[in-house]
Amino acid sequence: MGATKIFTANTCRPPNVRLSNKNPLSFLEIEMYRFTLLSCVAAIALIAMPNAKADHHNEKTKDIVDTAVAAKFNTLVAAVKAGGLVETLKGDGPFTVFAPTDEAFAELPEGALADLLKPENKSKLQAILKYHVVPGKVTAKQVTSLNDATTVEGSKVKIEVKGDKVMINNATVKKADVMCSNGVIHVIDKVLIPSS
Repeated sequence: MGATKIFTANTCRPPNVRLSNKNPLSFLEIEMYRFTLLSCVAAIALIAMPNAKADHHNEKTKDIVDTAVAAKFNTLVAAVKAGGLVETLKGDGPFTVFAPTDEAFAELPEGALADLLKPENKSKLQAILKYHVVPGKVTAKQVTSLNDATTVEGSKVKIEVKGDKVMINNATVKKADVMCSNGVIHVIDKVLIPSS
């Protein structure tokens, strides 16, 4: 790439144009001056474009795992890490995740979460986490038109609309359509446990 040309006041000034009260500018000289100014503005805009593109890139939507981290789903993120599912949920997907809040995990029986996070219970933890994931990107509008959905774990979750509430089994959707680069998250207030 060649060296970037630096635009200065002298660069933007057209040749042989003198600003003088005694010698008013002709129509042609005015048009030349305006054309040169417009050229300078266009050049400055082109120079600034790479920075604008970089800023836009930084604002790119996060994947499901990074979104969960940013939204402080601390217990869910810890469980996903313990279950070895980070790379899966950072993959192309798309996935629909019913994400329990930290408060939802706290409602589990005493000691249940600690047991699930133990290495020897990894397969059980994976099954529970996969029960919160549905293949494909299913938005709130689509969810409300369904009676159930088959999860990655293999069994189905029941979907029911009660007034202005959407229920996933016995959990209520508290926030819907948290968009991610590889799917969507719906926040729920209870941990879903597969019957098996």
